[in-house]
Amino acid sequence: MALKKFNYEKAFYLFKKIRSTEEKIIEIYESDVIKSPVHLSLGQESIAVGIALASNKKKDIIFSNYRSHAHFIAHGGNYKKMWAELFGKETGLSSGKAGSMHLGDLDINFIFTSAIVGSAISEAVGYALAVKLKKLNSRVICYHGEGAMDQGTFWESLNFSALKKLPILFVCENNHLAIYSKQKKRMKSLDICKKVKSFGVHTIKIKDNSTENIFKYSNKALQSIEKNGQPVFLEIDTYREVDHVGINYDFALGYRKKEKQKMMKSLNELNFLKQNTKNFKQIEKKINKEISDALNYSLKSNFPHKKCIESNVTKE
Repeated sequence: MALKKFNYEKAFYLFKKIRSTEEKIIEIYESDVIKSPVHLSLGQESIAVGIALASNKKKDIIFSNYRSHAHFIAHGGNYKKMWAELFGKETGLSSGKAGSMHLGDLDINFIFTSAIVGSAISEAVGYALAVKLKKLNSRVICYHGEGAMDQGTFWESLNFSALKKLPILFVCENNHLAIYSKQKKRMKSLDICKKVKSFGVHTIKIKDNSTENIFKYSNKALQSIEKNGQPVFLEIDTYREVDHVGINYDFALGYRKKEKQKMMKSLNELNFLKQNTKNFKQIEKKINKEISDALNYSLKSNFPHKKCIESNVTKE
């Protein structure tokens, strides 16, 4: 199996689309057209882009979490329906009933997300078991934060995946925060990979924010999973730019300081990708149109009828 080559143009398009989408969310959020809380991915875009470019839409099954805008866009989810879902409209992914924290698109094997921390991890491992038992040509990718590793289900699921030799890639987006609680205040040992390795799982740690590096290592990890049928754990250091939930900066709360160098990492990476993309102006125009079209689609769509709202919720 030949390794994929990194495509700067595709990387710039996805990275820019994710960032522009969330900047638009910030711009319009106070107008109250968005009907659910939002957990933004600003600062963490390179992870979703790198993983998505290394993945295979036909064979990979994606499990995400409540901070899923970047994952959803990078893996090719229905963009108009995503916006409509945020607007609470009947044309949304879940008819406007689920909101930002519960995105999903089965057409691209993107399993619907949950607001419960770490809940997708055991589900992803269960899916990987089904893949093995049914001898399917598929791999499972499970995104989670280091905060989810405070849950016992993570370690139980990790052990089970190693024991049963399951085809799953764990992607730990380590922003060193669980809401407002720093990693060093929650974990005695900060060496996550060392702990995971003790379960017999191959680990890879990426310390920089390079989309190309994330692509390269996840590409190798996915090929290893396909070849050996065993789990791989990928830990990627990252930085959450804004509050845990909502659109504001949270530095005034006093639990962390504003670090200009870290704040600029994502924009610097975006500019690097832009410099290596010849037709970046055309791509930017395309993204602006996609956002405009999606907003118009969402605004023109109707809110769900009462019967739709109550379906699958209450008995007739």
